[in-house]
Amino acid sequence: MASETSAMEATATAEVDEKLYSRQLYVMGHEAQRRMMASRALVIGMSGLGAEVAKNCILAGLSSLMLCDPTPVTSFDLGGHFYLRQEQIGTPNRAALCQASLAALNPYVTVDVATQVTDLTAASLLPLISGMTCVVITIPLPDDVVMAINDKCRALDCSFIYSQVAGVFSQVFCDFGQSFVVSDKDGNPPHVSQLESILPTAATANAATPATPAATNPNPTVKVLEDQGRHGLETGDFVQFSRLKGFDDTDTDTVNKNTTLPLQENTHYEIKATGPFTFELLGLDWSTDNNNDDNDTINPNQQGYITQVKKPVTLSFRTYKDALGDVPEMLSDFAKFDRPPLLHVAFRALAAYRDNGDTASQPRLITPGDVTAATAVLQIAKELDPSLFADDDNNNAAASNERERIVLQLASGSQACLSPMCAALGGLVGQEVLKACSGKFTPIPGFFYLDADETLPDDLLPLEEVAPSGSRYDSQIACFGKTMQQELLNLNYFLVGAGAIGCEMLKNWALMGVGCGDKGHVTVTDMDIIEKSNLSRQFLFRSTDIQEFKSTTAAKAAQVMNPNLNITAHQEKVAPDTEQVFGDAFYDNLNGVCTALDNIEARLYMDQRCLFYRLPMLESGTLGTKGNTQVVVPHLTENYGATRDPPEKSIPVCTLKNFPNQIQHTLQWARDYFEGEFKQAADDVNAYLTTTTTPEEYLATLQPNTKLETLKVISRTLVEQRPVTFDDCVVWARLKFETLFHNQIRQLLHNFPEGQITSSGSKFWSGSKRCPIPLVFDATDTCEDAQMKNHLDFVVAAANLRANMYGIKGRTDEEYFVEAMKNVIVPDFAPAEGVKIAANEAEDTANKNSTSMDTGDSEVDDLWNSLPKPSELAGFQLNPIDFDKDIDDHMLFVTACSNLRALNYQIPTEDTHRSRAIAGRIIPAIATTTALVTGLVCLELYKIIGTPRKTLTLEAYKNGFINLAIPFMTLSEPIPPGKTTCVLKGKEWKWTAWDSLDINLGDITMGEFMDYFEKEYNLEVSMLSHGVSILYSFFANKKKVEARKAMTMTQVITSITKKEFPENQLFITLEIIANDLDTDEECELPYIKFRFR
Repeated sequence: MASETSAMEATATAEVDEKLYSRQLYVMGHEAQRRMMASRALVIGMSGLGAEVAKNCILAGLSSLMLCDPTPVTSFDLGGHFYLRQEQIGTPNRAALCQASLAALNPYVTVDVATQVTDLTAASLLPLISGMTCVVITIPLPDDVVMAINDKCRALDCSFIYSQVAGVFSQVFCDFGQSFVVSDKDGNPPHVSQLESILPTAATANAATPATPAATNPNPTVKVLEDQGRHGLETGDFVQFSRLKGFDDTDTDTVNKNTTLPLQENTHYEIKATGPFTFELLGLDWSTDNNNDDNDTINPNQQGYITQVKKPVTLSFRTYKDALGDVPEMLSDFAKFDRPPLLHVAFRALAAYRDNGDTASQPRLITPGDVTAATAVLQIAKELDPSLFADDDNNNAAASNERERIVLQLASGSQACLSPMCAALGGLVGQEVLKACSGKFTPIPGFFYLDADETLPDDLLPLEEVAPSGSRYDSQIACFGKTMQQELLNLNYFLVGAGAIGCEMLKNWALMGVGCGDKGHVTVTDMDIIEKSNLSRQFLFRSTDIQEFKSTTAAKAAQVMNPNLNITAHQEKVAPDTEQVFGDAFYDNLNGVCTALDNIEARLYMDQRCLFYRLPMLESGTLGTKGNTQVVVPHLTENYGATRDPPEKSIPVCTLKNFPNQIQHTLQWARDYFEGEFKQAADDVNAYLTTTTTPEEYLATLQPNTKLETLKVISRTLVEQRPVTFDDCVVWARLKFETLFHNQIRQLLHNFPEGQITSSGSKFWSGSKRCPIPLVFDATDTCEDAQMKNHLDFVVAAANLRANMYGIKGRTDEEYFVEAMKNVIVPDFAPAEGVKIAANEAEDTANKNSTSMDTGDSEVDDLWNSLPKPSELAGFQLNPIDFDKDIDDHMLFVTACSNLRALNYQIPTEDTHRSRAIAGRIIPAIATTTALVTGLVCLELYKIIGTPRKTLTLEAYKNGFINLAIPFMTLSEPIPPGKTTCVLKGKEWKWTAWDSLDINLGDITMGEFMDYFEKEYNLEVSMLSHGVSILYSFFANKKKVEARKAMTMTQVITSITKKEFPENQLFITLEIIANDLDTDEECELPYIKFRFR
């Protein structure tokens, strides 16, 4: 059961730039990042897909990348390649042309070009493989060349990937060798749970299956604390235990001395899952004598942490040659379960057609719309697998015709290089390269196919509609025709967010031509500025752009890719208070909205805007290797806010204050302490020093239940503990350590001694309540888990933050602190009597209620009179410190503070990197996932515009969920909107969230409005409101009602809200309650969209 040594040990020793790779490190981890930094990859083919793969690998931080593609640039390349220009058409060596731009993405990555290669034959390419970790082909090559490269890769223990894009169809193949070791198959954090008890076999057998002798199953059963959640383990997983209590013969808590479990910390145990809260430990015999009642006694006071141990797995792959005859099993869309075999044959047929060219280096290419050539490919496909196209009982004529159409479409558009498909596949293939280089995550097992056939017309478009003309849009025209391309050019779209997804989206739109026509326009807004951590995934930014606005920089970079892009950049958030910028007139001119946001609040706001203006919305998000996309189409799909995740559970206050049992609890406590000590205290002092009111007026501004505490804080901060020198700050920090991690713990144990028994007879310190231990300060102490000097780090960080708050210069040299603390006099602790400490949430609430109005007026007066007058400290101000997860000094304090509290409660500690993620709520991110989701979103944009000669139904649209780590992808049709039924004008009406009663009569009076409603809908208005303002109700004062009826609608609203309407506002939203005049029944109606201008 000893811990196994991983077969994949890091070969890199270079330091990881945590500032640059910050968000990616939470996906890959430091060890995998170091492996990537020691890896080399060869990319053969630098059309659009090759550029995407190279971009993603460079951003991820491989050691070096070699590009190889002597092919001249064609107009088809410009549809998916963001670094090639129209004037470069015909220029040889696509790799050399984009090398400099790709190299600029990451200064840590060497990007070379195989300039000695002049053709794409096996003889030219095979010498490049030596020394490579991974070889990836991104363009179609003859099968004999592909097989030769694959065989050479096998011989050199180099991973091999073959991928290609043909219009809206794509293919990926992976061969990582006979024995490829994966260090972490899914990338999920190890499951952690807390121990409730370990039951001997006899006790388990007697309780659950009395007829089963214990001797047949000697494995003890582990039960976890249910209030901490399910253990999440599967049979075959391994676990290890830590911070165990109740298993040592010398432990006074142990009740059963005769059944000591030979359990060891940090030893790996295989498990068998027996339920969501129980599992067995395999191979550990702790059987008991069924006739001995004493041996069946279980210690109820066992405690400890259970952590999943991730073991390496070895995978075996088949070569390209061997796998060609296999039927692909991996699906991207479960509605197309028969699609992978068809595309497998179609790509083989296309390869066979190409390979019959004049020479091996000059394959036959199919001109878009060439029916003869496409039919020839179809014929080859039928010869390869006649059963796919045969009309029989299992394959009717309609299905056969549909398969033939797909092969014809694939062949006709095979030269097309579409930006969305290149982005999607580039993200997928890029992640496979990272898997090969890092050994982390599960690779694709053989072939994988992805298509967006729904975007295509039902039949091949006529030649004049798809013929190439040397335009940068030839690839899209080849698939969708010139008419649809013109619609793309004239789109007016609003992109909300210019971060990782926003950058990828602008790149795709520039290549697609969105907003690039005379009538087209793109508006982008983002209020954030560029930081170094953005550069590893927001590829439109460079180090010289740091501190510039994201939206402006991204817009300029996108215009470089396509100078015809019409784009306006804003630095405004989307919210009600910016509707003077993004108002009715703005939305009235849009064709759609795309969100690239990182918070739910803004997404929900944009969702409501899209509902109101009936605009399609493209939504996507990522979380590490996981991603999701959602397409929202007016009247056809549900809106984004129709289904929501449950709110995040908050941590009970009493748990944070006195009974933490997880590192999340201690980190939240440390963050709260930081906020109170270095932010709120300074704000309170500054508010006092700048007050110009009378004492009575100032005190009235304070909350009654916190008035006394606020004045105490001001007194301590401004008078009693105000430092003059940095030495004073060190003394303060050392005494704070004693207060927080020694004295407060001793006070808690004074109130609740270690052996205390509750009224029910159980031990108070049991279950999730962990009995704390006071810490004794030791500047040399290093914690076991995080390997940090938390004692010293706390004092250093706290002293410097304190000094910063007072404008005193700080220092961090360890020798100084050790010497300075020798002179600190630490008072002895004496427990206070009468201190109330809540044992649970109910007691905490009761304590708050009993003291909520206890303002302590006499003490308040004394404190107030003891404070220096603001006039005596004219010009003096403190510097409030806002917590910033990306500032190392802030994180050092929070990490040390959290770890010290964790040591108090024997909770495993965490290093600064992991603490930053938890305390800062950092969302893990990597460029590959971002590229994939934006590609999928843009494929949906094709559908929203409208596929020529085809009416799309709900089934044609696709929402996506992906996990590149497993790997897993599922595309499924959206959910239709929910319907509400009412009877209006004598007819049944089923309306959805997309519907409203639209009234466009100008700014009529409220009386005219009500008359119109009665005549038009046969309804009597009983209540009319706007937001929180009631404009009319049947029970209101009749005189007031008559007065309002004579006023225009805007006058009524203005008279109530006291706010004028902005000049760009065209609509008013009204809510109504109305009854049918004939039946007197209330009619459930949607809102009213009233246009007054």
